[in-house]
Amino acid sequence: MRFPNQRLAQLFTLLQNETLPQDELAQRLSVSTRTVRADITALNALLHQYGAQFVLARGSGYQLKIDDPSRYQALEASAPKPQLHIPRTVQDRVHFLLVRFLTSAFSIKLEDLADEWFVSRATLQNDMVDVRERLARYQLTLETRPRHGMKLFGSEVSIRACLTDLLWELSQQGALNPVVHEGVFDASVPTLLEGVLQEVLPRHHVRVTDEGERFICLYGAVAVRRVSEGFPLADFSAEEVAQNVRDAAHEVALALQQLAGKPFSSAEEAWLCVHLAARQVQDVDPETISADDDEALVNYILRYINQQYNYNLLDDAQLHADLLTHIKTMITRVRYQIMIPNPLLDNIKQHYPMAWDMTLAAVSSWGKYTPYTISENEIGFLVLHIGVGLERHYNIGYQRQPKVLLVCDAGNAMARMIEAILQRKYPQVEIAATLSQRDYEQRETIAEDFVISTVRISEKDKPIVTIAPFPTDYQLEQIGKLVLVDRTRPFMLNKYFDAAHFRVIDGPLDQQSLFAELCQQLQQEGFVDAEFYDSVVEREAIVSTMLGDGIALPHALGLLAKKTVVYTVIAPDGIAWGDETAHIIFLLAISKSEYEEAMAIYDIFVTFLRERAMARLSATRSFDEFKTVAMECVSRF
Repeated sequence: MRFPNQRLAQLFTLLQNETLPQDELAQRLSVSTRTVRADITALNALLHQYGAQFVLARGSGYQLKIDDPSRYQALEASAPKPQLHIPRTVQDRVHFLLVRFLTSAFSIKLEDLADEWFVSRATLQNDMVDVRERLARYQLTLETRPRHGMKLFGSEVSIRACLTDLLWELSQQGALNPVVHEGVFDASVPTLLEGVLQEVLPRHHVRVTDEGERFICLYGAVAVRRVSEGFPLADFSAEEVAQNVRDAAHEVALALQQLAGKPFSSAEEAWLCVHLAARQVQDVDPETISADDDEALVNYILRYINQQYNYNLLDDAQLHADLLTHIKTMITRVRYQIMIPNPLLDNIKQHYPMAWDMTLAAVSSWGKYTPYTISENEIGFLVLHIGVGLERHYNIGYQRQPKVLLVCDAGNAMARMIEAILQRKYPQVEIAATLSQRDYEQRETIAEDFVISTVRISEKDKPIVTIAPFPTDYQLEQIGKLVLVDRTRPFMLNKYFDAAHFRVIDGPLDQQSLFAELCQQLQQEGFVDAEFYDSVVEREAIVSTMLGDGIALPHALGLLAKKTVVYTVIAPDGIAWGDETAHIIFLLAISKSEYEEAMAIYDIFVTFLRERAMARLSATRSFDEFKTVAMECVSRF
């Protein structure tokens, strides 16, 4: 059987491996749900003669139903394999374009790429918007010359940083496409460099995480390619780097020099020093760390949270040590403007919104006294530490720590990686045991709350989430629905939401006018003082309070309210919110006397987001309608 187009082949491959809802399929294929339904109909017409159909199972998604195994087996044998050298999705084209521009010494014509990839030039012009935006983050620009095409301009440091960060992000999503890495480096270099690092770093007492080691291997591979092609780094010197790190970097540079076949300059070695220092794992014992800046920032953050939000984490020695070890290397990164991608940033904002606001406010306040600019990615890592500390001391919003059974037949390393992903994504999860498929099937009953498995297994009276070795966002969301179970949200909804603080705005209104009207009403009613409005405006100026999916959570810096209340605003036509549009606005006024319940209030909004409730909530016209829809959402968990 021949598929009429590449997208049908991709859809067929996706649904062969797992059951997926149409929303997830639409996201992966970069199309609408309507297109997905049309493609499923087209696929079923083709599959009819092979004794198979894709059927929609309510609550789980499309799954393959095989009526005639013999005819279907013949289809599997003849199914075409996707062509790796031609990008088919918008995201793939953007990645391929970035690699081409970052590695080419000559100008590139979009017409040539359009012919090579069988797309129109207009399609590539649209893709170039994302390409330019990505390059701009690294101060890289594209200049167009008539009849020659486009050429990249920028520093060698920026080119390598952009290239390595891109490869790192792609490697986190699974194995690198051969065409991508072949255009950037020799596939054998990272493997050889991994052996060098594992021998050199322990000898010089330099410890990095597994992720840090993989990143340095990618950077080393990129550096080898660039140096061998005649693009060395300009003058650069590393300051305030420990001697043991310098010694380790010298040996690694010698190994890279042999792989490149050209000498490595002192600037190359210095930049390698910085990369090692930026990813070094410090001793957990705070006694061994004496950097004044690091200690000052840790104390400042914890004191700010205690003073402004009433959460006392000053005596948490573990949190203090964890923050100190992270901030020491973070200062190195921000000093040299080394960007470490944080793939969990959006999830951190959504699952730790209270900790995010506290940490952002503290770092922004500290930023007034320092020349360093701390990015959202770095703040996200700090939020994880603060969030875990809050849960350790103020365990509000969760009934119990969920116990999970992990079934993995892919080996010890893969099991450890999945455990790390789960602990990073859901720190409250307790992995009770890790079993092989055979050991699991021999169990008669399962005592844990639910099961996470990398292979298909039989259900034994407990929910099962089947995941890939590198879990997708959808699979992590399915785990989240089982992890974040709580019964306090309906109570919080009744306590802090009321009809007197509910409004539907049909006409046009700007953000500042909205803040002024709502804060004035709350002040007249005695919920807040005059300073509350100024603080709400100041908080919005730091970083947008958009939570996602059209939901915004404006609030003050700190707990400035006299009494806690949530003002709900429904804006069907939308209100401009930075670069986005808000359709549901929850103005939070939280008092210090009720601060312990604040996290549970935030959990309500996270629930709305997970339930994708924006469309239903924004369609409500009265508080009773809103509360009915909201209660349905929070009661499912």
